[in-house]
Amino acid sequence: MGPEIILTVLLASSIGAAIGTFTGMVPGIHVNTAAAILLGSTSLFGSLFSFSSGIECAVLISCCIFSASAVHSFVDFVPSVFIGVPDADDALSVLPGHRLFLQGRAMTAVRAAAIGSIVGSTAALLLAIPLQWIMLSGGTGIVDRMTIGIIFLALSVIVITSAKPHISLLLLAVTGIMGFAISDWGIPCTGILGESTLLFPLLTGLFGIPPLLEEISPHGRVAQTDDGTDPVGPVPGIKGVLTGLMAGWFPGITATVGAALTSAFTEERDPARFIAMTASIGTVTSVFSVVTLSVSGSGRSGTAMAVKEIIGDSLTGFCSEAFLAILISIAFASLLGYIITIQCGKAMSRVSGSIPETVLNNAVLMLIVALVLLLCGPFGLAVLVISAAVGLVPPAAGIGRICLTGCLMLPVLFG
Repeated sequence: MGPEIILTVLLASSIGAAIGTFTGMVPGIHVNTAAAILLGSTSLFGSLFSFSSGIECAVLISCCIFSASAVHSFVDFVPSVFIGVPDADDALSVLPGHRLFLQGRAMTAVRAAAIGSIVGSTAALLLAIPLQWIMLSGGTGIVDRMTIGIIFLALSVIVITSAKPHISLLLLAVTGIMGFAISDWGIPCTGILGESTLLFPLLTGLFGIPPLLEEISPHGRVAQTDDGTDPVGPVPGIKGVLTGLMAGWFPGITATVGAALTSAFTEERDPARFIAMTASIGTVTSVFSVVTLSVSGSGRSGTAMAVKEIIGDSLTGFCSEAFLAILISIAFASLLGYIITIQCGKAMSRVSGSIPETVLNNAVLMLIVALVLLLCGPFGLAVLVISAAVGLVPPAAGIGRICLTGCLMLPVLFG
C-alpha cells in the first residue's frame, strides 16, 4: 500500500471523524443514520477523490463510515455526562457521569471516557489481524455458544447479588418486555424529521431522565474544574476489551449490555473507572465489527451493514487490502477522537459552569422532550414517559440501575 493510498485513506478518515463528532454530540442522531446517508454518496466521493488511483471509491467510503463510528464511540460520552442523554452504547455511564458532574468533575468523566476509548481502540486494532485468522480458522462457533451462556449467567448474578432480588427480577422482566415492545410490536416511530428508533426515548427515560429529576444541588451553579491529568490509567480500559470483542461479534449486544455483563462479575465502584471501562467496550465493539464483517460476511451493526452493501466481498479473506485500509483509517480516527472528545468536554464545561443548575436541568428536560417529538413522534414521547417512571424505581427501592438493562439483554437472549 503506497504513500498516496495511505494519504487518501487518512483524508477519508478525517471526513469520517467530522461526521462522527456531529453524530456523537447531537443527542438522538446515531452514526447509523450517517452511514445510511453515506451509502448513497458514491458519486460524491468519486468526484472528491478523483485524484486518487489504486484504491476503490467503495473502500474509501467504508473507511469514512468506520472512522465515523469510531469517533462517535469516543464523543458520545460528552452529552451523556453534561446533558444526561445516553446513546445505546453508554446508558449505564449516565449516572456515574452525572455524579461527577455534580461534584464539578465532569472533565474527569470525559477524560476517563477518552482514555478508556483509546485503550480499547488500540487493543482492538492490535488484536484485529490475529483474531481474524482465529475466526477464519473455525473459532466462530465457540464464541456463539459462549456468548449466550455468559448473558444468562450474568442475568442470574445481577438478580442473586442484588440487595432486593425480587425487585431486580421484576425490573429485569418489565424492561425486557419494553425492549421487545419497541423492537417487535410495530409501534410507530415517525416524528417531524422522519422515522427514527424508539431506543432513544427508551434509554433516555430509563437512564437519562431520573438523574435530572433527583434533588438539585443547593449551590446553584456547579463550577467545573479540570486538572488535566489522567484520572484512571489503562487498567479499566483493558478490562473492557474482552467484553467489547464479544459484543462486536454477537448481534444485538451493545456496549451497555457488555458493561452490564462485566459489572455483574467485576465490581467497579469508582465512577471514573467504570466510565473508562464502558467507553473501552463501546470502542472495541466498533473496531471489532470490521473483523466480524470480514469473517462472517454479514453486518452486526448499522454501520457494518452499510459497509457490506457498499464494499461487497472485498473485505472478506485474510488481511485484504480493504481490511488493512479500514484498520489504518480507524487508527487515525481514534487519535482524532481522543483529541476531539477532550476539546468538546472543555467547551461544554465552560458553558455548563456558567448556568444555574435548575435552569440547566429544565433546559435539558425540554430539549429531550423536543428531540423525542421531532425524531420519534407522540408514541416516542409515551415511551419516554413510561420508561422514565420505571427508571425512578431503582433509586426509590435502594438498588442499582443495572437491572434496567433487561431492555437490551432479554431481547438478545430470547430474540
